[in-house]
Amino acid sequence: MGFYEEVAESLDSEGIESRVNDATLFVPVSSDLEIQFVEIEDGVPGGMSAANVFLAMADVAEDDEEFEAALVGVVFSVEEAVATVARHVATDLVVGVIRDLIDGTDSRIVDLQFEQDASDALRVSAEIGESSELVVTLDGESTEPTAHVEFISLGEGFEELMDQAISEVWDDGGLGEEYSEMERQAMFRGLVANVADMSEEVLDLGEYTDFDRLFDVLALAQAQALHWESLLVPLETLWDDDGDDGDDEGDEYDEEDDDIVDVDGELPGQSV
Repeated sequence: MGFYEEVAESLDSEGIESRVNDATLFVPVSSDLEIQFVEIEDGVPGGMSAANVFLAMADVAEDDEEFEAALVGVVFSVEEAVATVARHVATDLVVGVIRDLIDGTDSRIVDLQFEQDASDALRVSAEIGESSELVVTLDGESTEPTAHVEFISLGEGFEELMDQAISEVWDDGGLGEEYSEMERQAMFRGLVANVADMSEEVLDLGEYTDFDRLFDVLALAQAQALHWESLLVPLETLWDDDGDDGDDEGDEYDEEDDDIVDVDGELPGQSV
């Protein structure tokens, strides 16, 4: 069995179609994209298989002079070829999900305006509720793409902390002329990030490999946003409340502590 036949058989077992034409193995990734394997024959040692891997637009006329497939890698085994296809299929799926989120093509999220993160192309977020955002982060490294969803709400102290940050950087009496405009903008961005970290409450909504379920979760989050905002309470607040309720009892216990347990942890009258 030749290299192409082995790759095609392995792909078929994964439910991925392929075809051979003019000494090239074509594997469709999507309606717009395909992978092409071109076996290397010259200089390959006996017992080894190798193929150049090209990424190309699908359904392009052969006589289109502007069409050019891009070399993206080389594989040296059937296993590597199958893994390469799986990786590109996963990447294409991730790109498609991000595009659907940003464009709002699914009716379940039509009222959510997702924007792509400036520093992480696989992270998108949308404003939701009164002072929250819905964040979706996709894993593009795995052959099984995963979406992680978070509901992030800014706490009551956010506006006050932001006012302090603005006053420190921009108002008279703050940094003044000590720093340039560009430096102050950079400092302000850093302060905003710190303020958000200090005041935000995060509700983890889970990880999903089923992207249809992902859109159901996003729709539910949109419906529950205001309710969740009212329920989210900083854990520190809960701990402080518990501590306040028990202060008197704790003090009373400490005063009598020496009469109850000695330094060796024995009860009065107890011997070993």
